[in-house]
Amino acid sequence: MGPAGSGKSTYCQTIMQHCEATKRRVHLVNLDPAAERFEYPPTIDIRELITLEDVMDELGYGPNGGLIYCFEFLMENLDWLEEQLGDYEDDYLILDCPGQIELYTHIPIMRQVASMLQRWNFQVVGVYCLESQFVEDTSKYFAGVMSATSAMSMLEIPHINVMTKMDLISESLRENMERYFDPDPLLLAEDANRNTSGKFHELNLAIANLIEDFSMVSFLPLNIKDEDSIAYVLSHADNAIQWGEDQEPKEPNDPEEVDQD
Repeated sequence: MGPAGSGKSTYCQTIMQHCEATKRRVHLVNLDPAAERFEYPPTIDIRELITLEDVMDELGYGPNGGLIYCFEFLMENLDWLEEQLGDYEDDYLILDCPGQIELYTHIPIMRQVASMLQRWNFQVVGVYCLESQFVEDTSKYFAGVMSATSAMSMLEIPHINVMTKMDLISESLRENMERYFDPDPLLLAEDANRNTSGKFHELNLAIANLIEDFSMVSFLPLNIKDEDSIAYVLSHADNAIQWGEDQEPKEPNDPEEVDQD
């Protein structure tokens, strides 16, 4: 999840490739009714149930209202989703979600989806993507942190934050951004104060104190061209859901065929 253009689909594609290379059973679940193309065809696709285009055409809704309608329709047809997920209860599922941030910050629809997945005995972790190129200064970093914190509070599930597109920024900027990965909020407040009007200084300090008090907002850098970076991010997601602890070895479907190989 994350804002539009934050690299969610690229994250999904990258993790899919990594999991397949390491022989992990993995499936892509598309929860974006407005999606158009995928590098990996989704195993489960909400567009088989409802599409944003149809809602906009038939009901005259705009993009945001139509998307909310799509998810309300999904919540009214959870038996469809449960049936779709039933064959993959022992596998690793990656859910590619829409980019409308309100779905994670102040409308409880995605929280309802996450709660339902947990009720069906899935271990769930939220991966919040923030584009590294967006974090040009401390003020923008604060904006990203607040949206990530809002999503984390709303969804109430294990949560990690990923700074995406690290492969697209210069080496010098990458070094400068390291302070944002596990930041000292008070130092960042001082930095923000140097670049904002004095009337915002108390607000900057209040945001910094919020970050420090909760100690819950840090970012994992993701460089999709670096396998170690991909594995590092995935390991944090695995730890959040304790992936692998209850996994049983998979028996071959056809032992005779395996022997022939």
